[in-house]
Amino acid sequence: MCDKRPMELADTAEMMMSKDYKERFRAEYCQVVIRYQKLKAMLEKWDNGELNFTPTCPRSTYNIQIKAMTDYIAVLEARAVMEDVDLQEV
Repeated sequence: MCDKRPMELADTAEMMMSKDYKERFRAEYCQVVIRYQKLKAMLEKWDNGELNFTPTCPRSTYNIQIKAMTDYIAVLEARAVMEDVDLQEV
């Protein structure tokens, strides 16, 4: 995404405060992608028996969540094209 290191949620705080809706849009996109990546990593660890905790929810709940996040990312990417928001700038 951004620079050489992976973007964290804290990196999007200033973007969310922007008066420019395109900048806020980019922040929203970054936030959902970051959360998606973290959940995906957790699920991969779960699948590989590498989790260091026992999840509270059943796996099916997390499957629904990751699907919803995937759909949300796709909608934001489609909107970005329609609204001329360059997501490569983040």
